[in-house]
Amino acid sequence: MFTGIDHVAIVVDELEAAIASYSRAGFTVVRGGKHPIGTHNALIAFADGSYFELVAFLKPNTGHRWQTALEKGSGIADFCMRTDDLAADIESMRRAGAKIGDPFSLTRDRPDGYHLSWLLADPKPPFNGQLPFLIKDDTPRDERVPPERAHRYGATGIRTLVIAVNDPGLTSRYYSRVLGRPGAPVDRRDLEASGVIFTVGSNELQLLASKTENGPLAQWIRDRGQSPFEVVLAHAGAGAAALDPALLQGARIRFA
Repeated sequence: MFTGIDHVAIVVDELEAAIASYSRAGFTVVRGGKHPIGTHNALIAFADGSYFELVAFLKPNTGHRWQTALEKGSGIADFCMRTDDLAADIESMRRAGAKIGDPFSLTRDRPDGYHLSWLLADPKPPFNGQLPFLIKDDTPRDERVPPERAHRYGATGIRTLVIAVNDPGLTSRYYSRVLGRPGAPVDRRDLEASGVIFTVGSNELQLLASKTENGPLAQWIRDRGQSPFEVVLAHAGAGAAALDPALLQGARIRFA
């Protein structure tokens, strides 16, 4: 079963510039290291266990879905869910009709030399973007996620991830099969959208479709396809400063 959001991937053109801008925006950013697929990353970890992955290509990787997303502009490109049974969740989504690849190994070498490894399972077109990729750690997860989790404006975790989809009813059935329960209806007048919401651990997933031809989600899907649209962060305290959009590398991120 899904147990919560593992992380949200934000693709950027140049990693050092992204580290600098997110640091100015008030986040504690930790360099993550290099993957063998030609990418390197930096991480913004939260107290709820989730994190942002700022990821850039050291050289173009034609055909990789994140490279394709980056060609349309930097910003939120993908998301990963934690699972307590990778094989069972893959099978559940397949039984519901989704195309999910078999698990494969990936690694990352941290700047301190520690070698991380895990298994990933990716949704295949047309399901990538509207469905998460899944992860199972070989090395301890606490080695993959930085311990530095305090941020200047008190961000404590991912409260809500909004996913722009064409048909929330159809997409929600894949989540319902894994979670063993249906989602609840949700209406977002601010986005001219409605859909289905799931609570998973301390996180919310909102599967939303535009109610108008020119609403922000309709335009997003025309430009980028069905994919993560916005992250709403939880925070400590009574209030939080607004994040400067110019510093977020194209990602839609705000406080609750």
